[in-house]
Amino acid sequence: MSAYVIVGFTPKDSDKLKEYSSSVPETLSKYSGEMIAKGAVEQLHGDNEHAMQVIVGFPTKDDALSWYNSDEYQSLIPLRDQGMDAKFQLIG
Repeated sequence: MSAYVIVGFTPKDSDKLKEYSSSVPETLSKYSGEMIAKGAVEQLHGDNEHAMQVIVGFPTKDDALSWYNSDEYQSLIPLRDQGMDAKFQLIG
């Protein structure tokens, strides 16, 4: 069953965010991950703490967890945290 990592974020440092964003795609390929959507949220109902969202798709939940916990992705977390406030969620 497919799995999705849903990321809500608010930019803090545009240079750090740009560096992080350009580094993530190469970490996805080993786990067959792909960017599905990225952009501003149009809120239809309720409150949302972040105005931007990213959806990353994976073939399985195990692939998504393996990607997130990989050394390659984990090494980007300090840069991520400098570039944005974020919430990561897994569906699948």
